[in-house]
Amino acid sequence: MSANEPWAYSLHIPNDPRAVTISRRTLRLILAMHGLIRLVDVAELLAAELITNAVLHTKGPAALRVRWSGTVLRIGAWDADPEPPGVPERLADLTDEETGRGLGLVLACADVWGWHPLSRFGDRGKYVWCELAAQPGVTSRAS
Repeated sequence: MSANEPWAYSLHIPNDPRAVTISRRTLRLILAMHGLIRLVDVAELLAAELITNAVLHTKGPAALRVRWSGTVLRIGAWDADPEPPGVPERLADLTDEETGRGLGLVLACADVWGWHPLSRFGDRGKYVWCELAAQPGVTSRAS
């Protein structure tokens, strides 16, 4: 498989706080195996925030979705709650808060992010995602 070939993975997880660690470690392994280790630190942070929100603020299962287009890494979290994520109006509003920084970190670290409600076969939920572009001039090396 070429380093620039697209790929995608999904990890379905229960509503369990331990799922955050499992998701982070799984993402690290996926990126390392595809030669994208330079994206691991930021990608892990973003995935942890998205999955933490999915696990803490919903009662059902969730899923981590990771997709590489050849130049952009998309990290997303699906959960069963169709309500929009709580988004801070300003990053400055988060400095004194103990919690609620997750989407603020996503806002600050990702190149772009978004969310949309989902409805399929009567199931409802939402998908919150963010993207990291590969660094210009740096090529991936598949292992």
